Amino acid sequence: MENEKPAGLPKTHHSVGYAAKFDKKAEELHEKQAKHADGKKDDNKPAGGYDDTPIPRAPAGYDVKFTFHRATQLPMADINSMSSDPFVLAQLNTGLQSRHKQDPPIRFRTPTIRKNCEPEWNSEWIVANVPASGFKLKARIYDEDPADHDDRLGNVHIHGQNISEQWPGIREQHFKIKKRMGSKRAYLLRGCASMFSKKIQMSGELVVSVEVLGRTNTDNGGRVWTVGPCNWSRHLSPMVGRLAGTKEPGKDGKPEKYSFRANQMQLRGPVPAELYHRYVEFKPFVQGMFTSTSLKGRILNRALHHQHSQIYNYDRETVYGSFPAPCHDMTLKFLDLVHYDKGGRIYTYVITLDGQWRFTETGKEFGIDLLSKHTMHSDVNIYIAYSGEFFIRRLKTPHKEGSPEDQETHPPIEISGGPPEGEPPNDPAYYSLIIDNDSGTYRPNPKMLPVLKSLMQQSLPGLKVITLDCTSDQEKMEKWKNEQRERKKAEGEGMVVVQEDSDSISSSDEEDLDAVQRRAEGAAKKTRKEKMAGKVDPFRRSEHHGDGEPVEDGVAASGQ
Repeated sequence: MENEKPAGLPKTHHSVGYAAKFDKKAEELHEKQAKHADGKKDDNKPAGGYDDTPIPRAPAGYDVKFTFHRATQLPMADINSMSSDPFVLAQLNTGLQSRHKQDPPIRFRTPTIRKNCEPEWNSEWIVANVPASGFKLKARIYDEDPADHDDRLGNVHIHGQNISEQWPGIREQHFKIKKRMGSKRAYLLRGCASMFSKKIQMSGELVVSVEVLGRTNTDNGGRVWTVGPCNWSRHLSPMVGRLAGTKEPGKDGKPEKYSFRANQMQLRGPVPAELYHRYVEFKPFVQGMFTSTSLKGRILNRALHHQHSQIYNYDRETVYGSFPAPCHDMTLKFLDLVHYDKGGRIYTYVITLDGQWRFTETGKEFGIDLLSKHTMHSDVNIYIAYSGEFFIRRLKTPHKEGSPEDQETHPPIEISGGPPEGEPPNDPAYYSLIIDNDSGTYRPNPKMLPVLKSLMQQSLPGLKVITLDCTSDQEKMEKWKNEQRERKKAEGEGMVVVQEDSDSISSSDEEDLDAVQRRAEGAAKKTRKEKMAGKVDPFRRSEHHGDGEPVEDGVAASGQ
């Protein structure tokens, strides 16, 4: 790998030598880390997995609430409606030192306001541990356009210094939107419209408030995190649904339509510091894929970013919601997103470092060659909190003492008072969340399963939680998942499913990534003319807002 020269470059090109040296040095460092982890030498263990790097020590910071009230005089990005579908993507930067430079900054997304150049969001974002030295808030305004790409309408940068409980804050202040990085087409339309009306101005404004709520209750102020609100969103993708052959039931007597469902929930922070995992280099090309350090790696990275943006696509079908804090209703909403105990569904999930919980249904019967499971869900993030699979079971005796394992459940047994014959009970006490660490991409540490269980119990009040280790509990885990699959066949309703399920902790991820690699290698062999003609899908340029890309190219959402 390290001596391979990128396709299309002359043999004497100086960047080839630099890239080879960089790759070699990175591999040496990762090998050293793997050999000396926990003081043990293990030549067979690939680099990555659990990382016990502590959070740097710092004084406790402050809880700060950012409110994105409204925007005025936005340009018109849609020539048909002569309006825009605006939303704000915000990123918070502080002077705090991160555990690793690859740790992503925390981010936030407002809902989209349809056909409005004077949108009003009033979206709140509460962040803990903002240091006394201050912050830099980058807010970018976009026009949502899922059919093409989101057009940037402008930027606003807000700096806060000398933060304290006496800091006066910012009260509905108007900030001029910088047009330099905005869509030329949108501002051209705005300019044409201003020629016919003096009321239409070329310079828009974003109205923002910033308020200190008090000192953060923590013994270490070394990181910031999202306190709330606990936003959730449900994403429907007709294109992926058509590829997977999955349908959503129609409303009000309308026929079924192709769709695939993806879900996001913001967990109340902080995510426990112990939940910290890096991708595992179980294949030679994996490092380049996550770091984009080679031509093949850049192709893979871009392809997976594109898949993530397709799956977690924001459009008119996206449903938003919010809870101020974990509560009974939030647990019921989670159960609604996963269809309670209907149909024996199994879900693949990733939890990001800032508590964004992403999950989609998984199943072998829909073996489409589209995704690389946890890599896609993480948006090719180098570090995450935890990942694996989970499913829901309904208890026969919800208030019985002892473990949920000690009683009959649906699946596998049909129990009266709920699916498949009746509606599911509207009480979290009836349900058990069975969650594991079955992820070959990150290989989460099984010793952290009790920490994960505590996080889930705090985030979903009233729900019983069982954790399984995919290695030591493999027999039980496979038995229970096979029971889920059999129940799915028996109930036989239209399922929302996307990628292949895993048979072991690493094999499925390797197979998925091998498939993506094969496509990437094929793309690299295309001629320049074919690439320019747009025939190579991974090279399709789009304004992407994934966690794995730098904010200068697009901002990812960690909330709605």
